[in-house]
Amino acid sequence: MSISWPWALLALLVVPVLLLLRWWMNRRRKRSALTVSSVALIRAALPGRSSWRRRVPVWLFLAGLVAVGAAVTRPQATVQVPSNNTSILLAIDVSGSMCSTDVPPNRLTVASEAARKFVKAQRDGTRIGLVAFSGIAGLLVPPTTDKDALLDAIDGLKTARGTAIGQAILTSIDAIAEHNPNVAKTGVDLGDAAPNTLGEYQPDTIVVLTDGSNTTGVDPVTAAHQAAARRVRIFTIGFGTTDPAPMVCTPGQVGADQFGGPGGFPGGGFGGRGGGGFRSQEIDEDALQQVADTTGGRYFRAQDADQLVGVLNDLPREIGLHKEKMELTVWFVLLGTLLVLAGAGLSLWWNRGPAQSRTAPQRSRTAAR
Repeated sequence: MSISWPWALLALLVVPVLLLLRWWMNRRRKRSALTVSSVALIRAALPGRSSWRRRVPVWLFLAGLVAVGAAVTRPQATVQVPSNNTSILLAIDVSGSMCSTDVPPNRLTVASEAARKFVKAQRDGTRIGLVAFSGIAGLLVPPTTDKDALLDAIDGLKTARGTAIGQAILTSIDAIAEHNPNVAKTGVDLGDAAPNTLGEYQPDTIVVLTDGSNTTGVDPVTAAHQAAARRVRIFTIGFGTTDPAPMVCTPGQVGADQFGGPGGFPGGGFGGRGGGGFRSQEIDEDALQQVADTTGGRYFRAQDADQLVGVLNDLPREIGLHKEKMELTVWFVLLGTLLVLAGAGLSLWWNRGPAQSRTAPQRSRTAAR
């Protein structure tokens, strides 16, 4: 929680001032005390209330003053609220290592099927875009509500050489900037804009799924700072195991560079159906964690099909929420008013007892006359 007017905290000084005034008045009362010889007279003069009944109204009244004084500072709380205009950029790694069979039948097949389930599970009206990256990154489908177009693009994913995670992030930012005027393109100079630290994010989110480490292009953490300066969160997923496994992809999954440049697997790659040697792929978890932390997202690890599906299923709960500041002034005023009224009401209620007991005998004597 934060406050907009810190100097207004001076209003809280009224509470210690009242306490000092009460202490001073009690001290004066003791100095002017009378000497009474009869204990019965003392008991008759004492109020009928116990000590806690005398103190509770006072403390309620003071607590109410504290709440009202705090309200003057205009307190604010950062809360997570649902967004109605969320767009999700799903960036999928299609480097050659996605042919690894450590996750059967291979990583690309499992990742594609998990992405299909993710797209189908989103509510109607949610915009989803698709970026594929290997040695370079390309926007296959701009953010759209057309699930059929997304599913067709996912089915057509093909592998190529290299892993450009940083470039995939920049491509995703540019895709978001096309429909969100509050997000600047990566070529725009933001000056000295620092990474977002206030917890207020754009409703647009980037999800990066990769099985390796950046091998070409801009550094992923550098690209993450670009996203953070634009208040765009990035959720990263490290997919696959570190166990050596054969590299096997179907002919439909292997081909020349799908983005028009060099770097594909010539002649279908890996020979026909993809019979290749064993290969151990290390995921750069430190970089993926840094990317997520820099932008306010999270890093997830998935080593098999079930874990990957589970991660993607859990993402909407976080992607669909963004943080906003909500002013709490009215609630503090309401709380303070209730406490003050409660203190005053209890004081009046408990003070009326002795008065009634004194008037009762008078009424009975009047009736007898």
